[in-house]
Amino acid sequence: MLKPLLHLTLIVAVCSATSLGDKTWAAEPAVEPVRMGAGIMTFDTVPGWGLRPDGHSAIGPTHGAVVIDKAGNIYTSANAGVFVFSPDGSVIHSYLGGDYTNLHDMEIREEDGQEFIYGARNRDAEGIKFNAHTGEVVLRLPYPEESKLGKIKFSPTAITIAPNGDIFLSNGYATNHVFKFDKNGKYLSHFGEQGNGLKQFNTAHGMTLDTRYEPARLLICDRNHEPKGRLLHYTLEGEFIEEVITGLGMPTSASIQGDYVSVPDLHGRLVILDKSNTIMAVLGHNPDPAKRANFNVPQEEWIEGIFSGTHGSYWDAEGNLYVQDWNVDGRIMKLVRVR
Repeated sequence: MLKPLLHLTLIVAVCSATSLGDKTWAAEPAVEPVRMGAGIMTFDTVPGWGLRPDGHSAIGPTHGAVVIDKAGNIYTSANAGVFVFSPDGSVIHSYLGGDYTNLHDMEIREEDGQEFIYGARNRDAEGIKFNAHTGEVVLRLPYPEESKLGKIKFSPTAITIAPNGDIFLSNGYATNHVFKFDKNGKYLSHFGEQGNGLKQFNTAHGMTLDTRYEPARLLICDRNHEPKGRLLHYTLEGEFIEEVITGLGMPTSASIQGDYVSVPDLHGRLVILDKSNTIMAVLGHNPDPAKRANFNVPQEEWIEGIFSGTHGSYWDAEGNLYVQDWNVDGRIMKLVRVR
């Protein structure tokens, strides 16, 4: 008899109980959803979401992001490529190998009736833009020699797009500059530098366009800022606005919906902030220090409702959240908003 994994939704194949003499042997119960959060930011997990019929992860090792297209399909980047899920957790398409590997961060954007995914490929030293539905690569962003920064390591970790199409690409695993390009990939400018000062970055790891404000601004995750990670606001011209919030552990990315932002913390939790940047809820907090920010937590040790290395998140139109762990076996979870 196969021993069910703790995190799986079990399928009882024959019956719920078997009689043997005077005893009745009940089937082992399915893993129940776990409720987490608080108030209007309360969620239930969906056990087994994103797993293959054999119960194993469909995507392999993960160090990436999540985005959702207009049709509600969920795109998540894994080491092997980009996998596209239906809302029920089935893989309906994938882009594997080559240009689609090592997408550390992604954004999705509609342009002239088509949807495009922008990605930061840290190991491949480039930003990339491809058609979300055909996979056609339409733009590459290599290290801009025009920046006159000399020979530097280029390892982009985050990408986002301004309303006018300008592209921002963060060199978060190297010099911590944020490079700005126009919509055609022409280098425009850069800002930022390595350090722990107020206006410096110590791993500008994640970044998104913060549409909670008018005009929109950049929201940057300064992951390793000492003593603990923080979020910063910058204008689209690269000017410092403010330190948004501190003490977030290791914030890896940010996703906006309405007045709210979800911020995965690599220490195994996800924080939700409101427009005043007050913490509304903390989801999936891992109480085990040995399994926080730990890539090597195998699938058989996953615990429903407990995260280990939260790295990417995204909201769907109904306010549900999809969360990816940085994980050796490839974990992506669906959290259903409780109304």
